[in-house]
Amino acid sequence: MDDFVSESESDYASYWRDWFISSRGNEYFCEIDEDYITDRFNLTGLNTEVQYYQYALDLITDVFDLDCDDDMRETIEKSARHLYGLVHARYIVTTRGLQKMFEKYKKADFGKCPRVMCSSHPLLPMGLSDVPNSKPVKLYCARCEDIYNPKSSRHAAIDGAYFGTSFHNIFFQVYPTLVPAKSVERYIPRCYGFKVHAAAALVRWQNGQRDEMRRRLRKLEVESGFKDAEDEAELDEDEEDEEEEEELAAMEEVEGAQQQHTAAAAAGAATGGVAAGGEGVH
Repeated sequence: MDDFVSESESDYASYWRDWFISSRGNEYFCEIDEDYITDRFNLTGLNTEVQYYQYALDLITDVFDLDCDDDMRETIEKSARHLYGLVHARYIVTTRGLQKMFEKYKKADFGKCPRVMCSSHPLLPMGLSDVPNSKPVKLYCARCEDIYNPKSSRHAAIDGAYFGTSFHNIFFQVYPTLVPAKSVERYIPRCYGFKVHAAAALVRWQNGQRDEMRRRLRKLEVESGFKDAEDEAELDEDEEDEEEEEELAAMEEVEGAQQQHTAAAAAGAATGGVAAGGEGVH
């Protein structure tokens, strides 16, 4: 947040919020309504967290008229950006704020998930802490339920407290249709089209564990929440394959026992013949 595009005072004195939103590195922010930011109730407690709070608020609301030197102006500007971020964390969990973030989410303004199996699913900014200057912003993917670092160094410098730890949860509660169905499809690492042996073995083991758990849940009539890319018919085929393997194993055991019995009988007959021949010589 310390890096910002320098503009002359005449460029942003009358529309500071527009300038802030359009500055490079601030693409994650939405514009806060003037009615919200001028309501002192919405700013409760922030006066103790921001240096030159009143001057910063005046700058944000475009009523700043203090004649000051460049150093003082830069300090107030920094405080204004910090104040805007703190108010932003409160605003985006309101009905209007959620709607604005929803529009940005639909356009994938926050980026897309880098995982192949997520098929470029949109990301949503979130904070790991509500304490300012504690943790930078992260990006949450609702499909794989993992978090990622922003690609841009400008975005990576944004304070996570400007979005908060609750925003992404509230967002998907308000817009439940945006939560993708869980999928059983798994990524299989390949090298020039060939499966990577160690990873493939791990994937097979994980798939086996997953299928076993699904069978148990089905027997208990518990809804697993998974979207069946493989339907129950395919699971039944897996069970039939296992039964066939068990039958083949049993048949092999029977054949092995028969072979051993035949070999033992042949050996006994040979021994008896030798004994009879010895008696004849006597």
